[in-house]
Amino acid sequence: MRQLGSFPGGLVLDGQKGRSTELAIRKVPLSKTLILPLQQHIGAAAVPVVNVGDTVLKGQRIAKADGHVSVCLHAPSSGQVIAIDEQAIPHPSGLSARCIIIETDGNDQWAELNPIENYQDASDHNLRQLIRDAGIVGLGGAGFPSFIKLNPSVHHHVDTLILNGVECEPYISCDDMLMRERSQGILDGAAIMRYALKAKQCLIAIEDNKPEAIQAMKTALREHKEKDNFEIVVVPTRYPAGSEKQLIQVITNKQVPAGGLPIDIGIVLHNVGTAYAIARAVNFGEPLISRIVTITGKDVKNAGNLEVLFGTPIRDCLTFCETKWQMASPIIQGGPMMGYPLPNADLPITKTANCILVGVEQAAPTEQAMPCIRCGDCATACPVSLLPQQLYWHSKAKDLDKAVDYNLFDCIECGCCNYVCPSEIPLVQYFKFAKTEAMNQQQEKQKSDAARIRHENRQARQEMEKQEKESRQQQRKAALAASKTAKQTDKAKT
Repeated sequence: MRQLGSFPGGLVLDGQKGRSTELAIRKVPLSKTLILPLQQHIGAAAVPVVNVGDTVLKGQRIAKADGHVSVCLHAPSSGQVIAIDEQAIPHPSGLSARCIIIETDGNDQWAELNPIENYQDASDHNLRQLIRDAGIVGLGGAGFPSFIKLNPSVHHHVDTLILNGVECEPYISCDDMLMRERSQGILDGAAIMRYALKAKQCLIAIEDNKPEAIQAMKTALREHKEKDNFEIVVVPTRYPAGSEKQLIQVITNKQVPAGGLPIDIGIVLHNVGTAYAIARAVNFGEPLISRIVTITGKDVKNAGNLEVLFGTPIRDCLTFCETKWQMASPIIQGGPMMGYPLPNADLPITKTANCILVGVEQAAPTEQAMPCIRCGDCATACPVSLLPQQLYWHSKAKDLDKAVDYNLFDCIECGCCNYVCPSEIPLVQYFKFAKTEAMNQQQEKQKSDAARIRHENRQARQEMEKQEKESRQQQRKAALAASKTAKQTDKAKT
């Protein structure tokens, strides 16, 4: 039996996952209009390769990757491009962004697909390029381009691939249902990723509050053709065990260095949904055009997990689940701990939307904060062993250097400190603000340093040019003087 580790702090929360796991995964009917933001991932937004008026097929590429940290975007269904313009998007900032809008034709006709018959016949580079072209990003919620994490570079060796099926936030159950119903596809994707990384072993982590998913994955693993060096690891239920560094610490007893990445200790971590998407892309040629989304909350009559095409308005999903909510009822994308409120239900489902909550309050404090009583509960709950109280003082005072000294950037924004604070201080909001300001200061400093270096280099170059000019002038004077002396000598001789 594997000896599990642990991490400090954390919380044991009421999962609230029962209602959304009573029904099998259902498909949402095709919406009349699909709104597709060009940036549904970390990195540069994709660039449109279609124009208004173009007819597109399901799975057709409609936007190409722009730069290294970027992926492509595809049409979730067949239809016509009716606009490429600014639209409201589901984002904490509440800002709008450039989107491609498709009016579907109801035919749902696929474009030609090009699967790989045997992924082991393909090179690592070709597999990564296919995954990038398929538009696959991390489906745990972050949206980081998956092909980058499958390229460890010559400077790193990967010992362990970890698939994250922990799903520790309350209410969210999309990964749970995916593991129950599509376990073979997850293992297929895991095998492809392990091959691309040349990893020695693959560990699939699942919290012990998901017995059905654990059993389904174990049964699938026994039947899978590439089960050697694969292991299902059951971890205790504790929030935020699904966070990258905390999960690695639990199942490997290794710690990712502060400011470092899992690859620095030979580990790569992907979400189980990402593994499934990679299997569909490689084995069937299907780009990422949909995902499983949990729709739940006290106002949702038929809560459950839906397979939703990207661009589908959230309102269509809520209507399909027979949701009855008042205008004042909160709509949250994500879980109650790390999710964020949405202004309305007309925004589209995107690649990073794992859950929509209706009628559920966020765990973050919303009332008027009271003074800090220095109880220390925030430090006890912090899974990264930070001192949130000190970070709060320095962030509030905008003493950003001090906040950085107290390891501000190691904060994973899990919300544990918010949850336990008796004074209801929105600690995470202060830390997010401080991070943004500190990064802006660092960027300004880098710009200032670069400008100073350019100025110093220019001055040094000008000084060198001046010295070279003076040297040339002296050489010319010396040459003229020597020539004049030589003429006078010749004249004296004659």
